[in-house]
Amino acid sequence: MVTTVSEADFEETIVKTLTGELPPTLDEENPFVDPGFHYRLRTSADYDRDLCLIPTDLCGFIYATQAAEWEKLKQQRGAETRREFLGRVKSEIEKRGTIDVLKKGVHDLGCIFHLAYFKPNSGLNETHRNLYRQNAFSVVRQLHFSARTEQSLDLTIFVNGIPIFTAELKDPLMGQTVEHAIRQYRKDRDPREPLFAHRRCLAHFAVDPYLACMTTHLAGEKTAFLPFNRGDSSDPEHPERNPNNHNGYDTAYLWEEVWNTESVLDILEHFIREVEERDENGRKTGKKLLFPRYHQLDAVRRLVLHARSRPTGESYLVQHSAGSGKSNTIGWLAYYLATLYGDEDRRLFDSIIVITDRRVLDQQLQETIRQFEQVKGVVSTISGRKAKGLSEALSENKDIIVVTVQTFPHAIHEIAKRPGDRFAVIIDEAHSSQSGASARSVREVLSPRTLEEAEYHEEPDIDDEDLVNTQIEQYLKTTQRPKNVSFFAFTATPKQKTLELFGRRNRMGEFEAFHLYSMHQAIAENFILDVLANYTTFKVYFNLLKKIEGDPMYPRRKATALLRSYVDLHEHAINKKCEIVLDHFSNEVMHRVGGQAKAMIVTRSRLHAVRYKRTIDRLIRENHLPFKALVAFSGEVLDPDLQEKFTEGGMNGFPDRQTADEFKRPENRLLVVANKYQTGFNQPLLHTMYVDKKLSGVAAVQTLSRLNRIHPQKSDTMVLDFANDAQEIEKSFAPYYEKTLLNEPTDPNRLYDLQYQLDQAAIYTADDVEAFGNEYFAEKGRQEMLHTIIRPVAENYTHLEKEDRETFKKTLRQFVNLYAFLSQIITFQDVALEKYYQFARYLLKALPKENERLPVDVIENIDMDSYRIQETSSGRVMINADGTLIQPDERPLQLLPEEKVPLSEIIQYINENFGTDFTNEDKIAYFADDMEKRLIDNTTLRQTFNPEINSRDNVRIAFNNFFEDTLIEMLSTNREIFKKINDDETFAKLFKDYMFNRIYMQVVAGVG
Repeated sequence: MVTTVSEADFEETIVKTLTGELPPTLDEENPFVDPGFHYRLRTSADYDRDLCLIPTDLCGFIYATQAAEWEKLKQQRGAETRREFLGRVKSEIEKRGTIDVLKKGVHDLGCIFHLAYFKPNSGLNETHRNLYRQNAFSVVRQLHFSARTEQSLDLTIFVNGIPIFTAELKDPLMGQTVEHAIRQYRKDRDPREPLFAHRRCLAHFAVDPYLACMTTHLAGEKTAFLPFNRGDSSDPEHPERNPNNHNGYDTAYLWEEVWNTESVLDILEHFIREVEERDENGRKTGKKLLFPRYHQLDAVRRLVLHARSRPTGESYLVQHSAGSGKSNTIGWLAYYLATLYGDEDRRLFDSIIVITDRRVLDQQLQETIRQFEQVKGVVSTISGRKAKGLSEALSENKDIIVVTVQTFPHAIHEIAKRPGDRFAVIIDEAHSSQSGASARSVREVLSPRTLEEAEYHEEPDIDDEDLVNTQIEQYLKTTQRPKNVSFFAFTATPKQKTLELFGRRNRMGEFEAFHLYSMHQAIAENFILDVLANYTTFKVYFNLLKKIEGDPMYPRRKATALLRSYVDLHEHAINKKCEIVLDHFSNEVMHRVGGQAKAMIVTRSRLHAVRYKRTIDRLIRENHLPFKALVAFSGEVLDPDLQEKFTEGGMNGFPDRQTADEFKRPENRLLVVANKYQTGFNQPLLHTMYVDKKLSGVAAVQTLSRLNRIHPQKSDTMVLDFANDAQEIEKSFAPYYEKTLLNEPTDPNRLYDLQYQLDQAAIYTADDVEAFGNEYFAEKGRQEMLHTIIRPVAENYTHLEKEDRETFKKTLRQFVNLYAFLSQIITFQDVALEKYYQFARYLLKALPKENERLPVDVIENIDMDSYRIQETSSGRVMINADGTLIQPDERPLQLLPEEKVPLSEIIQYINENFGTDFTNEDKIAYFADDMEKRLIDNTTLRQTFNPEINSRDNVRIAFNNFFEDTLIEMLSTNREIFKKINDDETFAKLFKDYMFNRIYMQVVAGVG
């Protein structure tokens, strides 16, 4: 017998599955699928084209569930009750929309009728559960929907006689695909037809055996369909497709899972929302229906099911790329968790706490959560540091409490005071576009004196992910993972620390996200653009001319990095780059995006930004170019050459808080930035980026991703990079392109290995450690006794050989760091190890310091001879789709001898080899003498890390946990900084970040 191939067969398979005649084909189990709750097959004759209802289904549902209320209505309406009631439902749907009618019911002459019953939260209400099972689901094949024509829809799905979904089906074996179904909706499905009116049917699906798309609003040729596919991370070419279903159609998840009766009611109750649409100026433009994309539906459901099946105290990491609709996903999750009940018929969480942007509540997320609110008073918003408001919200059992990162420490404190309550903490690991007041304070106190210092003293954007992680680490260190708090962290670019704190192990023992929507899939589905598709690098070749006849000796790597810095800061370099930027923008960019294209220039420091802005303004005037440039940086910058101070507002001509809005104006095409607007900034007209700053890791991904926002007239992006090479950028993007894995958790037994290495130095005894531990943990221990024990050990240290001292100190620091980090993840049962940790921590502070100066004077011995820029790489940077492993750092740290060579040899080396093997590890921090004396007098900090063994992100994990003690020691002679840190938590975090960046760069020189 020959197998028949037709669209009707595809249609019949779907219908028979819905009605229970065919078994499901998907292997995985789905708790939202009720195998005993099936559809009924109705015909087009059952459908009333005028009412847009199946009257028998609707009235049958009312008779079965609300007979008493129906009798009350009959007493008032008499023989016309049925007709008039159906007319009333029709008019209410036309006025209020289907979703509102299904959720809130219909009033008619003092009677209230529920048009659907949703699953009861608690199992105690058997009456409600019986009503829930009375919901009537119907499917109609070839529905003739129009009173004017005999056109028909392939499939229409009804709940209690009310149409909610339609579907057009196509089969490639018949020469048609999902694209033909989309075209059919756009061309042949007139939105003036009552069934296709906005807000009546809740979703329209275009489906073939391989792919599915969906829209909530038919608008003729302007209808926008979104992909509704599961995604296939195993397909490097097409991650947007569905995994192969070996038992049936690849799109079977749509009718077996999504359209299943229980799933549909769950979607109607928890996901479909009607929200206000606004234009770019914030003005309301009408209402729209929100329907989850598949990954959003899947993520929320998996999180809810896992949370419901486990006791509180779990952590979840959701890795969703830009373009994933994260704000909506967080909103759906927050509301779902707020109504979630456990097996004991008690709400699983007493309050849901949502953490977002650190200064002011993220407007998109706040608006999303507010619009999801069905009952006033469910959501409480706490901004700033309003601890009292937070305490009141928790005391009043507010369902959802939205707080800033600034308020989060108070939230932790309040949670700790309520051990009997249970909380879900949803963390939006957002990245803000601007640096705040505390960052400006850091820069004002630590102001660089020279051009060379400007780049090294530059403070990066404050990363909310680091801020929240640090606060949670401190919390977990105190409480050892509280059982009454579950964490749900959302981020597009998880760092190693984030993976260990919130990730979970897969079968290979690697930490990974609980749910993934990759950058690769987002690009393939056209929710973001591929910023690496048109990437061009430039390398700088130059000659340096010695200004002196002498030939002093300098450490090769230190001098090389400083000479490179000098070249990049040279005025001639900035002039040349500005000429290239303006020529490229004028000829290649400004006509794009419908003639509206804008560009961003990423500079190394605030002083660089000032120089760029002044140079670009001059070149625009000289060449009479028809656009303007703006600049963005924090605080006040002194140009040492001009002896003139500059601010963002002063250079732009308006307050800096208006910069983002002013950049929207058509004449403002260029934005010069220095550690501002490089994260979280959303401007769809931004087409091109000129990068003159070394970027790597998460910072590279976040910065270049400013270009990925879509726009109807934007089909591509451009990156012109003066400072990086394609391989480094590819390496930075690879972990986040598909998924991020941490290869192995840090091995706790590594602590014993380190302790053994330290014991071999023989500068202390087991009795010393035991005596220190007993005194430290004694109820009335004396501080002077701790000094008595530590002092001789520190003295013994000074008698070691120099190489042994350096190795011992580095190993000791590694032990302290590793223990501090692991103690926040696991609970140690070894009392002796805890005693040793306290002994090691204080010994580390007591060890003498050994300072070394950087060879800053090498700058004075060179001058620029020539400078040219040559294009070296242009084209697409290719990223593999495979998940990339981040290796933990557990190897011992070793100091390498510093080779000293004549200055002339260094200059020759640079002239011959510049740009070939340079990495971030060659970037050496420059410290002014007074800064070194006041803040960096502790070489313990500068001898902690070896960049050839440990990556910057990895060493930072341990750094945060021991730095405070050393910081206090360094600040003891500076009252201004000490007071600022004590009074301002955010400033303290920023200062710690600042010191890490400076120390990391300086130590690289010491160990490289």
